[in-house]
Amino acid sequence: MSLRHADLHQGGLWEFPGGKIHAGESTREALDRELHEELDIRVLEASHLLDIEHIYPDRAVRLEVWYVDSFEGEPRGVEGQPLQWLAIAALDPARFPAANRAIIEALRLR
Repeated sequence: MSLRHADLHQGGLWEFPGGKIHAGESTREALDRELHEELDIRVLEASHLLDIEHIYPDRAVRLEVWYVDSFEGEPRGVEGQPLQWLAIAALDPARFPAANRAIIEALRLR
């Protein structure tokens, strides 16, 4: 998980890496690009986990969530963001944006 920059929406909370899908890009291509840009890793295998639609008071988000089964490279915060690796059981939903909490639930059921 990575720490959202303080000046961003939901700043100061932890999130799972990822980002927006560019025009003409598949979800899987966006996953590969985003994780390379943010963590300097190459995704080898990934599977779709769930889709989330969440409405905050000031915006709505739609997340297409993937589980990365294997990757190559040593993850690092390319954009200077702090990273933290935790066991699924140690993830605290209160440290994440509300939209991310369903991800933790899905991981615990996986």
